[in-house]
Amino acid sequence: MLSTFLIGLREGLEAGLVVGILVAYLHKIRREDVLPRLWLGVAAAVVVSLGVGAILTWGPYGLSFQAQEILGGGLSILAAGLVTWMIFWMARHARRLSGELRADVDRALGGSAVGLVVLGAVSVGREGVETALFVWANVNAAAGVNAGTDAALATAGAVLGILVAVALAYLIYRGFVRINLSRFFFWTGVFLIVVVAGVLAYGVGDLQEASVLPGWGVPAFSLADAIPATSWYGTLLGGIFNFTPEPTWLQVIAWAGYLVVTLLVFLRVSRREVAPVPATASAAGADGVTT
Repeated sequence: MLSTFLIGLREGLEAGLVVGILVAYLHKIRREDVLPRLWLGVAAAVVVSLGVGAILTWGPYGLSFQAQEILGGGLSILAAGLVTWMIFWMARHARRLSGELRADVDRALGGSAVGLVVLGAVSVGREGVETALFVWANVNAAAGVNAGTDAALATAGAVLGILVAVALAYLIYRGFVRINLSRFFFWTGVFLIVVVAGVLAYGVGDLQEASVLPGWGVPAFSLADAIPATSWYGTLLGGIFNFTPEPTWLQVIAWAGYLVVTLLVFLRVSRREVAPVPATASAAGADGVTT
C-alpha cells in the first residue's frame, strides 16, 4: 500500500503542478476564456487513464496461463521502464518545467482551438497512464495468498495518494503551502527505484514461467525460512518492495543490476541538477508553480 500511495502521490503531484502552472499562466496573460479547453483535455486524460486501468484489470481474464504470464511480465517490464523514465525526466526538467509549459501554452494559443485541449490531455494523461500501469504491475507482483485484499489495499493506497496530491497541488497553487520539491522528488525517486527493481524482477519471473526467458534451474537462494511469505514482515516486504523469498538467478541479476546502475546514474543526475527551490504560487501574481 505504501508503494502505491507514493506513486499516486508523486504522479498526482506532478500532474497537479502542471495544471497549476497552466492555469496560473492563462490567468496572467488574461486568457481565462480558453480555460474550458484546458479542463476538457484534463477530463479526457482522466477518462483515458481510468480506461487503461479497467483494461489492465479485466482484460487478461480468459487468456491461457502462458498468455497471462507473458502479458503480466511484459507489462511489468514496460511499467518499470516508464516509471524510470518519469523519475529521470522530472530530475532533469523540474527546474525548467514552468518555462517549458508556458512556451507550450503560447504555441497552443497560436494554433488551432484543439491545441490547448491536447496540451491538457497529454500533460495529465502521461501521469495517469503511468500510474495505472505501475499500480497494476505492483499489485500483480505483490499478490500472494490474500491477493484480493492486497489488490484492494494497493488500489486504496494509490487513490489516497492521488487525493493527497490534488489537495497539496491546490494549496501550493494558492500559496498556502511551501515545500521543497527538489527534496521531495529526489527522495521519492530513490524509493521508487527500489520498488521498480522489485517490479522488474517480478516481470522477469513471469517471463521465465512462460518459458520466454530461461529458467536457469533451481532458485539462487531461499529465504523462505527466515522471512516466510505469510508472515507480517514477509507480507510487508512483498507489498512494498515486491520481495520474493526464492528468486531465480536471472531475477537476482535483473534486480541488482537495475538497482545499482539506476541509483548511481540518478544520484549523478540529481547532483548536477539539484538546487533547492521552495514551491509556491498564487492565483493573483505568480507565473506558475516554481519547481
